[in-house]
Amino acid sequence: MRIGGDFVEKMSLNDIRESYLKFFENKGHLRLKSFSLVPKNDKSLLLINAGMAPLKPYFTGLQEPPKKRVTTCQKCIRTGDIDNVGKTSRHGTFFEMLGNFSFGDYFKNEIIPWAWEYVTEVLKVPKSKLYVTIYLEDDEAYEIWSKKTDIDPARIFRLGKEDNFWEHGNGPCGPCSEIHYDKGEGKINNVEEFVKASEEDRIVEFWNLVFTQFNKEEDGSYSDLEHPNIDTGMGLERIASIMQGVESIFEVDTIRSILDKASSIFKLQYGENEKKDVSLRIITDHIRSITFMISDGILPSNEGRGYVLRRLLRRAARHGRLLGVEGVFLCDLCDAVIENSSNAYPELNEKKDYIKKVIRLEEQRFAETIGAGSDILKGYVKDMEMEKSKILSGDKVFKLYDTYGFPYELTEEILAEKGFGIDLEGFNKEMKEQRERARAARSETNYMGKDESIIDKVPSDIETHFDGYDNIESTSLIVKLAKDEEFVNELIEGDKGILITTNTPFYAEMGGQVGDTGYIYSDGCKVKVFDCQKNIAGKIIHFVEILEGKISINDEVKLVVEEDRRNSICRNHTATHMLHEALKEVLGEHVQQKGSYVDEKRLRFDFTHFSAMSKEELKKVEYIVNNAIMKAYIVNTDVMSIDEAKASGAVALFDEKYSEKVRVVSIGDFSKELCGGTHVKNSGEIGLFRIVSESGVASGIRRIEALTGNNAINFIDEKSKLLYEVSSILKCAEKDIVHKISMKIDELKNKDKEINSLKKELSKGLEEELLSSVKEINGIRFVTAVVNDIDANSLRDLADKVRDKLKSGVVVLGSANGAKVVFIAMATKDVVSKGIHCGNLVKEAALVTGGGGGGRPDMAQAGGKNIDKISDAITKVEELIASMTK
Repeated sequence: MRIGGDFVEKMSLNDIRESYLKFFENKGHLRLKSFSLVPKNDKSLLLINAGMAPLKPYFTGLQEPPKKRVTTCQKCIRTGDIDNVGKTSRHGTFFEMLGNFSFGDYFKNEIIPWAWEYVTEVLKVPKSKLYVTIYLEDDEAYEIWSKKTDIDPARIFRLGKEDNFWEHGNGPCGPCSEIHYDKGEGKINNVEEFVKASEEDRIVEFWNLVFTQFNKEEDGSYSDLEHPNIDTGMGLERIASIMQGVESIFEVDTIRSILDKASSIFKLQYGENEKKDVSLRIITDHIRSITFMISDGILPSNEGRGYVLRRLLRRAARHGRLLGVEGVFLCDLCDAVIENSSNAYPELNEKKDYIKKVIRLEEQRFAETIGAGSDILKGYVKDMEMEKSKILSGDKVFKLYDTYGFPYELTEEILAEKGFGIDLEGFNKEMKEQRERARAARSETNYMGKDESIIDKVPSDIETHFDGYDNIESTSLIVKLAKDEEFVNELIEGDKGILITTNTPFYAEMGGQVGDTGYIYSDGCKVKVFDCQKNIAGKIIHFVEILEGKISINDEVKLVVEEDRRNSICRNHTATHMLHEALKEVLGEHVQQKGSYVDEKRLRFDFTHFSAMSKEELKKVEYIVNNAIMKAYIVNTDVMSIDEAKASGAVALFDEKYSEKVRVVSIGDFSKELCGGTHVKNSGEIGLFRIVSESGVASGIRRIEALTGNNAINFIDEKSKLLYEVSSILKCAEKDIVHKISMKIDELKNKDKEINSLKKELSKGLEEELLSSVKEINGIRFVTAVVNDIDANSLRDLADKVRDKLKSGVVVLGSANGAKVVFIAMATKDVVSKGIHCGNLVKEAALVTGGGGGGRPDMAQAGGKNIDKISDAITKVEELIASMTK
């Protein structure tokens, strides 16, 4: 294949990925699978946006890497340039980042020659098409490039901090060196020509080598890292476009196949209409993001990463509508993504049905939403016609875009057909303000997005081991103590702090299971453990209070877990596994765990499902779990490799990153899951399982709360007690409660009918009484009266009847019903024309009683608070009638 006059071997995107990972495996690197798009222990990111992002704890020393040399191909999402997606050749929201990393092992001397070797000898990119940039002051990098590779030194350019220095907030940072490809002809001779060629898109940067050798402090200064690191990133789609000689990432083989399928769905020929091509490219890019995000357990919602997913999906669906397709299509288009990427990401195939179901449901929801948006737009059009306005304001255009999924182009098109336009400048202003709000929400933060606590400063060489799967007591040595965010040598009576031992039977909070509580003893010392957690490096931390004596570093101590509490937690945890399996049986295989919480009192289980469960479904799930409990299954735990676990049929969580060895918990042949928590030895120990609630917590996510063991028994006892009390009040057997209540309800209904009948009779008498008290002012006949102990509806009916019999006049009635005051005013049309306004009458009357209200000229209602002032209010009404009709 010819590129700029030289020949380059054409390689597929999948081949390039594999060649890169193999190259660095041969250089002693451990190949890791891509991490989830959902960040772990990193509050600075919403979604993983770079190859190094999931590895930050290794760079900071907060976690020990599995090996000092690592290579990955990382899934990434970036939406900062979403408005450019489809309009340019290189912007996309989803991309894969090739990377190799050194955690204090090798540095510039190794990576620079390796990078040159891979690009020129493996990929065989012609050296005459390559240029390198380095940081202005990085003489070391220049020396290595010019002496340890055969690049022409004239092809190395020095650039400033903005271009060749990597930093992100506080934390590790350093200079970088970028490798660039020249799409044009002729040699670039100086840095000015290079910068100009870059701006003209002739020069394409495809690999960034970051030399992390400094730490940016809070005061803005830089200090040397004790162990410099290497962090490189090469965009897979970008290098594939170079290798395949195409101008756009959308022309790369795997992406083009998705675009071609989209073209066939819309019956279009790509390349014939640029406007339609933009829509095709947006759909192609977004379906890649959507498919990978859902495969990592993200669901559409109105906040956080779920909102990013919803926005991308609806944006793609909108462009489908612009191309003429009203129905669902993305759920079929994702097949092309899965087909092209499942060899590298097998989870796509494993979750194919689930991914398609989520997409289909969200597309259907979008169809409903955009229908509602059309109604809103129709309302705006009516308002514009009434106001004789020709331009729809920018804030309304933005609301249609942001809330109802209308691109401004669609709003503009619909309005143009009716002779209207849009305030595009105002719309852009709203868009800019939204971006600024989002940017402010991601304000300057430290490297991991949170303040570093003392628990994360525990030295990495300290080893902690959990030996509590089979024990609730053990003996160990204290290796660290801390108090008030400082390490100390001892804690004395009354102190609260943290305590670390070499081994412990205390389970640290993890996987939804709360940490153990209990006590630690040494000579003359008693320590209460009120929580147990792991820090970011996985060290087990006891949170303690010294009850008696004092405790010091190197003391030998006895650690004792609170047994009854642990047993209750175990019952609840094992029950969550059984609940998960029962839900799959009843609802289907799309059910996936989305979160759980297990303590000694209850269990909470969040799972994917797209509608509320029926009573029958809940009853069936409960029966299945209790049936499995009564079968008294042996609960076994086996340690094996992750591949062996999956091959055995063990269920793994969607977005969890597992180590090479995992624990597989089997409950007979009923359930098998990967889990690091504590469990009962036999399902019979759970005793009883009872669901107490089922609810929705987010779009597509349901939550079940349940009880086990004595907690379930106590719950049933409370219900039984309530039934007993009800049966005692009703004076019937428990089995007759429903029948007795039905009888009572019928009795009450009959009595209500009698009461209403009596009220009507009373009302007739009141009508006659009120009509006999008609007064007249300025030619206006009126009736005013206080009628107590009558509700608002009955008062309204009474006033209506009196007004009708008056033929001409106004009626104003007040009533004290309990602690509330109600005023009703009604007038015939002829007196309204003479100045009577019922709304003003009741408003002024209500003010006298400390209330308010109003209404139409012919009918109004108001309320008050002070029942002692009703007579005064009615007297004022007479004055108001007189003033209105002068």
